[in-house]
Amino acid sequence: MKNITFYLLLFFISVQAFSQTKFISWNLENFGKSKSQTNLAFIAKTIQDYDIVAIQEVVAGYGGAQAVAKLTSILNEKGSKWDYTISDPTSGNSYKRERYAFLWKTSKAKLKSDPWLEKKYHLEIDREPYFATFEIKKRNITIVNFHAITKSKQPETEIKYFKFLPQEYPNLNLVFAGDFNCPESHTVFNPLKKMGYVSLLQKQKTTLKHKCKAGICLASEFDNIFYKSNAVKHINSGTVLFYNSYDSLEEARKISDHIPIWFEFSLN
Repeated sequence: MKNITFYLLLFFISVQAFSQTKFISWNLENFGKSKSQTNLAFIAKTIQDYDIVAIQEVVAGYGGAQAVAKLTSILNEKGSKWDYTISDPTSGNSYKRERYAFLWKTSKAKLKSDPWLEKKYHLEIDREPYFATFEIKKRNITIVNFHAITKSKQPETEIKYFKFLPQEYPNLNLVFAGDFNCPESHTVFNPLKKMGYVSLLQKQKTTLKHKCKAGICLASEFDNIFYKSNAVKHINSGTVLFYNSYDSLEEARKISDHIPIWFEFSLN
């Protein structure tokens, strides 16, 4: 009897583990030809244990799409099959225009239909978000990849339109992820919170200072993930302090001025 109970417990744990998905979001500052092969190898090592990756700040011009392809190629040499999709350049002016990217392990997630840039609010949002729907264990999740305008330009003037997106896509399980250039405590997120969305991180700084001061290396609470708690079950989450692998923040900032944030979840 004890053996049966043990094997049932082992089976339950293995099923639970198999149904979990690990998602990571990272603003990879100026991700394009400025990233060396060594940089790309470091980024691949950092994200290789996750199932779905959302990248912000991919260069819109030459070098951006190529860097995503190179990163995927490096990941494919590590034992799992990866695929990727890259957005068209966003609609903002030439200085602000960027691309977004998603990478995923094909054994863990399946891309459903073509991803798209949100066109309804492209005049109100400089870098309109990039949507991709993934099928995971016969259930779907749509990740909304976003990079807001800088804090000095008041990103809340863009984020306020996010409250309309769940109504615009009532049949999609939306998860908002990326660099909001705005802390989750800002009142602009209150409409989403009233709809049942919760922020993955609270009071968690995610941008790098130029120099560590008194052991403090992080500056602002900009990156986050918002998900609906009745549709997505939180299992674990956190940040990756990749800069600890470098002797200085100056060196670390060649990778990015943001740290990645991650979310382990299952779909209800």
